[in-house]
Amino acid sequence: MTTVQNQPKNQGFFGNLAFNIIIPVVLMSYASSEDYLGPAWSIVAALSFPIGYGLWDLKQSGKINGFSILGIVSVLLTGGFSLLKLPAEYIAIKEAAIPGLIGIAVLVTQYSDKPLVKMLILNDQIINWPHLNQVLDAQGKQAVFKRKVAVSSYIVASSFFLSSALNYILAKVILVSEPGTTAYTEELGRMTALSYPVIVIPSMVLLIAALWYLFAQIKKITGEELDNFINQ
Repeated sequence: MTTVQNQPKNQGFFGNLAFNIIIPVVLMSYASSEDYLGPAWSIVAALSFPIGYGLWDLKQSGKINGFSILGIVSVLLTGGFSLLKLPAEYIAIKEAAIPGLIGIAVLVTQYSDKPLVKMLILNDQIINWPHLNQVLDAQGKQAVFKRKVAVSSYIVASSFFLSSALNYILAKVILVSEPGTTAYTEELGRMTALSYPVIVIPSMVLLIAALWYLFAQIKKITGEELDNFINQ
């Protein structure tokens, strides 16, 4: 039974990895020479996979996801900048701007009724919010918990700011060839391949730290076991 339940998650992970990383990297690294697709068409072919996968994922989920839209827009911008042979600086700025804007949004929305951090790490698929709110209201600790959510917002925002800085540095270090050349396309593939170990892993560590912090605070503030608030 556990295998059946986990199968969609595993398929989602491996599909994400294959269509967003592995296939684009292979196409840009090994099919960008004039003997194969050439620099321009290898970029078109490579970026069509994450765009197609993103659109398919949106259709499967049946609802608009802001982060999926941002991902598709990011891929389109990368392709557009590359095909127009714009300086690599444009891609570096774009790579830094998107996570930077998300980080700012996390900080700004913490003062609203719907902090973005709740959607990112404490959404209703994880937390039984009706029960948690009921307990917090009964104990008069909503204000205390909101302060803890604000702290986690700073941790989550820092993960996006870190991603922003690493994205920019990675693009500046790797994209050194003339845009529109085979060498440039191969560098784009190398940058994509390195994005997971260099950027995603450090950012995930901070996101997990924020989640761990909030879980610990829920248990401490309510005096109940965390399992009482986790959706099974």
